[in-house]
Order: sequence, then C-alpha cells, then structure tokens
Amino acid sequence: MTLLIKDIDLLPINDLKEVIYGTNIYIKEDKICHIGEIREDVEVSRIIDGKNKLAMPGLINSHTHVGMSLLRNYADDLPLHEWLNDAIWPVEAKLTGEDVYWGSLLSMVEMIQSGTTAFCDMYFFMDEVGEGVEKSGMRSILTRGMVEDDDSDEKLKDTKELYNNWNGKADGRIKVMVAPHAPYTCSPEFLTKSIDLAKELDTGIHIHLSETKKEVEDSFKLYGKSPIKHVYDLGLFDLHTIAAHCVHVDDEDIELLLEKNVYPANNPRSNLKLASGFAPVDKMLKKRIPVSLATDGSSSNNNLNMFEEINLAALVNKAVNLDAISVSAYEALEMASINGAKALDWSDEIGSIEVDKKADLILIDMDKPHLYPKHNTVSALSYSVQGSDVDTVIIDGNIIMENREVKTLDVEKIKFMAEKHAKDLISR
Repeated sequence: MTLLIKDIDLLPINDLKEVIYGTNIYIKEDKICHIGEIREDVEVSRIIDGKNKLAMPGLINSHTHVGMSLLRNYADDLPLHEWLNDAIWPVEAKLTGEDVYWGSLLSMVEMIQSGTTAFCDMYFFMDEVGEGVEKSGMRSILTRGMVEDDDSDEKLKDTKELYNNWNGKADGRIKVMVAPHAPYTCSPEFLTKSIDLAKELDTGIHIHLSETKKEVEDSFKLYGKSPIKHVYDLGLFDLHTIAAHCVHVDDEDIELLLEKNVYPANNPRSNLKLASGFAPVDKMLKKRIPVSLATDGSSSNNNLNMFEEINLAALVNKAVNLDAISVSAYEALEMASINGAKALDWSDEIGSIEVDKKADLILIDMDKPHLYPKHNTVSALSYSVQGSDVDTVIIDGNIIMENREVKTLDVEKIKFMAEKHAKDLISR
C-alpha cells in the first residue's frame, strides 16, 4: 500500500531548518519513500489532501507515567516530596493492573489527539501498558519503575521478564529499558544491580536525576557529590541514559552529561507546577547536549499536551536567562522531535521526516484564526499551535487518527472506564 499526502507544507526537522511549502509525501508500508514532486510512476492506494495543513515529525514525549492519568487533578499545590510521600505513593500502593491499563489508554488517547506518536514510560504493571501500546498503534519505551524496598530483587526480575516479553514486540514499536527510580530512592548497591541488568540485556537506563534542590543537597550530605556525579562514578552513564529533569545541575554536572552522551529530558510544566525550578536548557543545548522534552505524569502536569511543553521550553528560558533569543522556536521543536528520538535511541528511524525513515508524522490544520496571519510557520508551531490543531496522526505508516477521529481506540469507552477506575481507586 502506498499513501500520498498531496500538496502539503512540511517541516522535516533536518539540517536545513526550513519549511518546505507545497510538497508531496509518499509513504509505502511503514516508511517514507519519496518527498517532492508528484511521481507518475508510483501507483497510489490512498490520497490525503494536504491543503492548509502542515506535516511535521510526530512528537516524542521522553518521560511519562501514563498510568498516573487516574490521579489527574487529585493532589495539587504541594511540594514534590510532600506530594509524592503523602499523596501519590499511598494511593499508588493500591493500584491494580486493570487500573493502570485503563489509565494508560486514557493517556494514549490524549497523546494521539495532541500529536504525540512515541513516549518513554516509567510505571508499574507494564505488561498492561504494553497491551495498550500494541492496541493504540503508538511507539513506546517501557520501563518498570523501581523504588528500592524489600521486594527490590523481585522488581529486577519483573524488568527482565518485561524485556523478554515485550522488547521488539508490536512490529518493533516497543522497546524496554531498566528504570531505577532515582538516587534518593535507590542505594548505590541497587543502582549497581540495575546497571548490571541493563548490561546483561544490552539496553539503556531511564532514571530521575537532580529534580529538586533538596535532592541535590541531600546527595552532597550523603555522598559528598551531586546526584549526577554520584551515578557517573557508579558507571551508570556508561549505558544509554535518559535522565529525567536535570533541573539543578551545575557546570561540572553538565560537562559529565556531555562527556557520557546522556540524554536529559526537560519537563518544564511539571517542574513549574511542583516548584522544582528551571533546567538550564539553553546552557545544555549550547554544549550540543540533545535535551528532549517531556510532560512527566498527568498528575503533576496536569496534561500530556506536548505543544504546551514546546511553548514553555521556548518561553521559560528566555525569562530565566533574561535573553529573548534563549531557546529558539526551532530548538524547542527539535527538542520535541529529533532530540526525543535520540533519547529513545530511535533517531535512525524516527524524529524527522526523511526518505527511508519510518512514517511517524502528524498533520496540523493551519487554517485556524489563531494561526493567521501566516508570517512565520516555525514561530506559529512553537508559540501559537495548540494540541487540538492536530488533524491526522500516522505511526509506522498506519493512520491512527484522521480528521480528529482516533481509529485504533474506543475513546468513549476509555473515558468511562478510566473515570470508573479512578473513583474506585481513591475510595479503596
């Protein structure tokens, strides 16, 4: 099957950093096979009219807890450690696999409808999350979050089973990594066990690092070094590492991230809401560290709309640095696409729209009042476009959403079941 997206504007996210106007995109099976003039020699099975639309790579959310959608708007206006210890963790202890399944599907609907095609998730009951990914048609890294406790060895076994059951599944749309929660919830010994498991499985690490000032202060008290230096010395960065947050990092930390090719995942909205601070994104980008973008969980955000993260990534650093050119509109879009693909170790296949790459792309309806006049398309994408402007989502060559209608999931049933499970969870 060959799909033609005809007469479309295109932001490919490539070295040219320019919008291509009025082009054509051919998709054969799961890959992009031609971009440019109409090909009379290619037999097309389906044509999508690209008039007044723009194609760009599907957005990549590099740090999520998708099952946490059941706790959206449940516990707000609290400091991070109080929020976690007193509000979130006690309720999460009551979660069932079915809760996480419906909460994850709710998140996937939300992500699809706002243009996200791939995400890296850290949570529990990851088999159920995997089932949701397979059903939705999305692309995902699955990681079983591990806080050290009396069942730590069992959690490592769970991760190994998750890898054996899901890595490479769903036509290659699923990968599995190892996810010790953070240095403040995992001892050096447990972090070492996690590193050893990742080496055994030949996969990467997904971890929270330097999220709050308190975390960094406590690390200096306990280990005499920052969380970044602590895990660096343990050898964690010798593996492909997705480091969520990296808010409170100094120049030495940044040099370590650069040296070891670590992939920081910036969560601006969650960090703002929890008063965690502002990651020095501009400083890291200037060092050519590929900072990606993420929403975190929808109980600390409180949504999974990556266009809001793009907007905040471009705005917050300007204010913090008192520099109107800090983190440009285009850099923010790169963070949400190709940098996310690098973080997920998928940049050879996704993150940009190029011939022979996977057909993971979104079409945005540019014929909206808030997108006129059409002075600068890149500016419009970062500062004006809303998640609800996404019209069509294609993942792995499959049309997942068209004309705002999700094709793979029963949206009304998911909303009903998520509400039911959320109310039941809180009442337990």
